[in-house]
Amino acid sequence: MDQHKDLLTIGAFAARARLSPKALRLYDRLGLLAPAHVDEATGYRYYRADQAERARVVALLRQLDMPLARIAELVELDGATASDRLADYWAGAEARFASQRTLAEYLRGRLSGRSCEMYGKFVIETVDVPERVVLTESRHTLVDELPVWIPASLGRLEAGAAQCGGVTDAPFVVYHAEVSTESDGPVESCVPVADEALARAWAASHGRPWEAGVRVEPACRLAYTRITKAQVAHPQILAAFEAVEVWMSERGLDAVGPCREVYFADWDSAGPEDAVCDVAFPVGGFSPSWGSPRSSEAESGGV
Repeated sequence: MDQHKDLLTIGAFAARARLSPKALRLYDRLGLLAPAHVDEATGYRYYRADQAERARVVALLRQLDMPLARIAELVELDGATASDRLADYWAGAEARFASQRTLAEYLRGRLSGRSCEMYGKFVIETVDVPERVVLTESRHTLVDELPVWIPASLGRLEAGAAQCGGVTDAPFVVYHAEVSTESDGPVESCVPVADEALARAWAASHGRPWEAGVRVEPACRLAYTRITKAQVAHPQILAAFEAVEVWMSERGLDAVGPCREVYFADWDSAGPEDAVCDVAFPVGGFSPSWGSPRSSEAESGGV
């Protein structure tokens, strides 16, 4: 051991690094911090004194709940690059915390019985929508992926619509099954177009990798509420969907198709408080005496 006389035992190194020997053994198994030497006969681990800084950094990064794979990558980078990677990770973490904070407030409202207060801020209206030819793109996706996939898929479909007589109405997204952190739909992006024959030809040539298609969306009446850009985020948008469902239930109305989001405004230029989206359900069971296709607030009422 003369050649290793300057090395520290795991106990001495643990004291210097202010970590436990158990933590150091874990870091070794995970490939985050290997000993400078392992005695073949005894299995004892020995460390250099200058490894203490890396050990402390690893421990601190674990306190940030950084995945082990990312820690292993980060500690191999130079200082400036590692700092940038940590900044990127923390920005993402803060975004997740903000979303979780909103979800917690939403759940508190539900658990405390204040749901009616949440729903009361939504005004529900109705509108009749004619039959339309739509270009479509479908995908199984989780809720965290929607903010990326929705604009990307609608962008591709709107580009295709230029070859099909143009876009004739607001794009919309149909949820054929639940989309959450555990359920993946499927979801269908739809862009109404003018020419069915051209649409079918375009879809046939763009079937993969995007699963493009074309179909005729039947005429229907939608019960909907209009929401702002800030309210589109999950889980805020859940309250809007539930408000429409409560309104329908109170009037004995049934959903006759999957729920949807209708994007009628330019997303990029809209501010957080600008109205951009209608959360809607196709409904049946309306009385002809209800009057005009789009009811006023007085006719439809808030929830």
